[in-house]
Amino acid sequence: MGMLSLPGFLSCGKKKDFNLTNEKDAHTSDSDENSERGNWSNKGDYLLSMVGYAVGLGNVWRFPYLTYQNGGGAFLIPYTLMLALAGLPLFFMECSLGQFASLGPVSIWRILPLFQGVGITMVIISTFVTIYYNVIIAYALYYLFASFQKVLPWSECFSWADEFCSKTQIVSDCNATMDGEIIHANYTFITSNNLTCINGTINYIPGQFPSEQYWNKVTLQRSSGLDETGRIVWYLALCLLLSWMIVGAALFKGIKSSGKVVYFTALFPYVILLILLVRGATLDGALDGIEYYIGRQSNITKLMEAEVWKDAATQIFYSLSVAWGGLVALSSYNKFHNNCYSDAILVCVINCVTSVFAGFAIFSILGHMAFVSDRPVSEVVDSGFDLAFVAYPEALSKLPVSPLWSFLFFFMLLLLGLDSQFATIETLSTTIQDIYPRVMRKFRMPITLGLCILLFLLGLICVTQAGIYWVNLIDHFCAGWGILIAAVLEIIGIVYIYGGNRFIEDIEMMIGKKSRLFWLWWRMCWFFLTPVLLMAILVWSLVTFSRPTYGSVLYPDWGTAVGWCMIIFCVIWIPIVAIVKILRAEGSLVQRIVSCCKPAANWGPYLECHRGERYSHIVDPEKKKEHEIPTVSFIVY
Repeated sequence: MGMLSLPGFLSCGKKKDFNLTNEKDAHTSDSDENSERGNWSNKGDYLLSMVGYAVGLGNVWRFPYLTYQNGGGAFLIPYTLMLALAGLPLFFMECSLGQFASLGPVSIWRILPLFQGVGITMVIISTFVTIYYNVIIAYALYYLFASFQKVLPWSECFSWADEFCSKTQIVSDCNATMDGEIIHANYTFITSNNLTCINGTINYIPGQFPSEQYWNKVTLQRSSGLDETGRIVWYLALCLLLSWMIVGAALFKGIKSSGKVVYFTALFPYVILLILLVRGATLDGALDGIEYYIGRQSNITKLMEAEVWKDAATQIFYSLSVAWGGLVALSSYNKFHNNCYSDAILVCVINCVTSVFAGFAIFSILGHMAFVSDRPVSEVVDSGFDLAFVAYPEALSKLPVSPLWSFLFFFMLLLLGLDSQFATIETLSTTIQDIYPRVMRKFRMPITLGLCILLFLLGLICVTQAGIYWVNLIDHFCAGWGILIAAVLEIIGIVYIYGGNRFIEDIEMMIGKKSRLFWLWWRMCWFFLTPVLLMAILVWSLVTFSRPTYGSVLYPDWGTAVGWCMIIFCVIWIPIVAIVKILRAEGSLVQRIVSCCKPAANWGPYLECHRGERYSHIVDPEKKKEHEIPTVSFIVY
C-alpha cells in the first residue's frame, strides 16, 4: 500500500521513506527512524563513540598523576563521590537533552532561547580545543614514526644533546681527602686525581634525561618563549596534516563512517593498556611504582585538604567531556526511545575504570625506571606532556625490544586522541547541519573536508618553534573557565528556568514512567548538589588563577592578554545572544525577558509521531517551508 507524503512529515517506526528528489546522503539510510538527520546504525556505534569521546589523553596522562599526588588509593573516595554528585548528573542531562530533541548544542536551546549563547560558547570552545588537540595527536604520530628504529633516538645523549644531558645524576662538586687534608673541589678535579668523594658531601647539577632534551631540542625545536615564533617545524606540520586527513577520512559519511571506525579506535587502546600492564608487572621495581600510585603509600589524611576534593571534581568534570557540546551532538542521533539512562551510567563507569586501569600500566613501568635510575619514584613521575613525551618514553627506552613498546604506547595515544577528535568535529558538523540542513545533506563531504582544511591552517601556529607555548596557552584559558561557565548556566537554565520536573517528564517520554523514588537522587543533584559543586569549582578556579607558564618559561604580558581575549571571545556570545533575543521579542522589557525564558514554538521531539499530547501543538517553521516545495515520496508500510 502506498501514499503520497510531503517532505517534513517524517515517518516513524518501520516505515521507510523513499524521497524522489534523491536528497538523502550517506549520512542516512532506509532503516533510520529519522530520515532527515539520520541515526546511529546500531547501539554499539553510539556507545563506542561516547566511550571514545569521554576516554581521552587525560585518562592516561593526568588521572594517574593526580591519584599519586593526592593520597594514592585514598583519592578514589573523592573521585567516586564527585562522579556521583557532579559528573554523572550532567552527563545524563546532556545525553537526554540531545536525544529528546534530536538537535545539536546550539539548536537545542530552543528549550530556552535566552540561553542560546551557551550553545554557541560550547561550539567555539570545542573549535579552539580541536585545533590544539590535533597538534597533540601530531606529536604522537611523530613519536610513532620515530619508534621505527633499532635504537630509539631518545635512548642516549646523541649529537643533539648538550652537557646537561645525562641518564644519571650529574655530580657538581664534593669533599675529598688529599694528602691527609679534606678539600672541596669540582668533580672534574676529583676524578682527574683519582680521588673519592666523601659520602654526604656530593652536590649535584640538575641534569636532563635524553628524552627531555629530545622532546625540546628535536621534536619541538622549542624556542625561548612565545615572543620567538621561529619557523614552522616541517615534520610536525606533515604529521598534523596526516592527523587531519585521518579525521576527515573517518568522518566523510558522518556518523555512518565514524561509527564503524570507533570499533577499532575505541577498543584497541584497551588491548595495548593490558599488554603494557602485563609487561610492566614483570619488571623489577614495578611494585614500588604501583605502591606509590595506589598501594601502601596511600595517605588517607590527604582527604582533609580542600585541594584534593577540588582536583577530584575538576578531573571528573573534564574527563567526562560534559559542557563541550559533544554529548548533546552524539546523542542527537539516537532513536527516540533509546535508554539514555543506562547508556550514561555505563559510559561514565567505563571512563572511570579506564583511568584507574591506565594508572597501573603507567606506574608499573615508571617504577622500573626509578629502579634502574636508582632514584625514588617521586623524582620520575610527571603529568601531561612531560609524562607522555618525556618520562614514559624514557622508561620505555630502558626495556628490551624498546621500539616495540614505544610503538604500542604512542599508537595507543594516537587512538585515544582520534576518538575524541572525531566526536568534536562531529559536534561542529552537527551544528552546521541543524542550521543549514539542506546544504549539509547535499554537500556533507565538501563541508567536512573544508572544515578540516581550515582547522589545519589555524593549527599551523602550534607547530612553529613556539608552538608548544600556544598549545599550553589555549589549554590554560579556553579549556577551563569557559566550560565551567557554560556548565553552570546549562544546569541553571534547564532546572530552574525551563523546569527540572518538566525536564523529567520529557525524559520519561523516552525511557518510560519511573517512580518518585527513582528520581529522588537526580532531583537532589540537579536542583542543588551539582550546581553548588560547579559554582565552587568555578570560584576556586578564578580565585587561584595564575599567569600561564610552560615549565620555567613565563608568558609575556601580550600572551596573557591574548589568552584573555580568547576566553572573552568564547563567552561573550552568552550576553550578546540574550540581548538580541530580548530586543527581537515583543512587549515591555519584563514581557520580553519572560517570553525568551519560555521554550520556542518548535521545541520538542523532532518527529511528529513522538510528540504525543504534550507537544501536539508544535509547528516547525523550517519544516513548514519544506511543505511548500512540491516533492513527492512514497511511504511503504
